[in-house]
Amino acid sequence: MTRNTARWGKGTVVSAVAAVVCYAGWSVGADWSQALLVGCAGVLAMPLLLWAGMRLLGERGTRVLALVGGAAWWLIGTHMVEGTRIDDTDTALLLAVFALLGGVLCLARPSTEG
Repeated sequence: MTRNTARWGKGTVVSAVAAVVCYAGWSVGADWSQALLVGCAGVLAMPLLLWAGMRLLGERGTRVLALVGGAAWWLIGTHMVEGTRIDDTDTALLLAVFALLGGVLCLARPSTEG
């Protein structure tokens, strides 16, 4: 397996796990009166989860994944928990899209990173 393939795989897995964790938090928090607070916490936690997950797997140079992945999660994740409920198939599809995007983002590294 090449280095890029391994990095893509790690990025995809880390992104999938982080998305499921944040979405689960939002699903639990949807019943609370502090739904806005829970939503903000999920959006703010995503870059940290992506960075920490990749570091745990021994990867460096994950700023692009953390920053762009966090922004993408804001777009994708908040779409899943807006006022209109989407079905389970749509939710699974959006989570898969985010995971694949995370894998692709892992391949993009600024030349200054190691």
